[in-house]
Amino acid sequence: MKKNSISPFISIVLAAAFFAGIFSAGNTFAAHPLISDDAGTVGSGKFELEANVEYENDNGSSVTQLGVTLSAGVGENIDLVVSAPYQFLRTEEDPGGITEDDGISDILVELKWRIYEKEGLSFAVKPGVTLPAGDEDKCLSDGKAAYSLHFLGTKEIEPFAVHLDIGYIRNRKELRDIWHYSLAGEYAVSNPLLLVANIGGETNPDRESGVHPLFLLGGVIYSITENFNIDFGVKTGLNKAEADYTILAGIVMNF
Repeated sequence: MKKNSISPFISIVLAAAFFAGIFSAGNTFAAHPLISDDAGTVGSGKFELEANVEYENDNGSSVTQLGVTLSAGVGENIDLVVSAPYQFLRTEEDPGGITEDDGISDILVELKWRIYEKEGLSFAVKPGVTLPAGDEDKCLSDGKAAYSLHFLGTKEIEPFAVHLDIGYIRNRKELRDIWHYSLAGEYAVSNPLLLVANIGGETNPDRESGVHPLFLLGGVIYSITENFNIDFGVKTGLNKAEADYTILAGIVMNF
């Protein structure tokens, strides 16, 4: 679903996402700061632009990521989603040295297809491909394409919503294939304010490690207008395979 036949359209979307990220800020999707995605789609002919910043710290080494995601409703229940991140890496090394690099990282192109929706319960599948756009020598890329497939489920019972995200990522590099599993919850405190929480984990891509990352996240989403949200969250690692902590913030616009 994301091959040469749609590459011209993907190029347009990528360009729009890139320039939007430079000149504004966006963050879209009901999801951010959640790691789990939901089963919702934006609707035919509509767009959602999400811009976010994430700061991850693990034992003094850090990754700061500026991300832009554009979701385009190519059908009432089908979205084309493109995510383009720019990363700043700071690595502390043993003798007291510090290595710093920055640049665009790998680009993710996905197609979300909501396959079922009835009485607040919806399911979607989301295949995707990660394009090795970053510099592998600077640790900004895995150097090879990866393929993924996520199964998403959402159940809404006002004022609550629960999202299940189970995914598989096929690595083309000398890394493990990855299974992702996470569960998120939302609680509408009031009309503009949403409290969110997320727990989950995934396979450690390091074949030598038997410890797999686990995380816990809490945050808020505030709707300034019907089509403009801001969000903030804090994620912490539940074991040593996950980063110590990550601070997430973003904005989302629908149009």
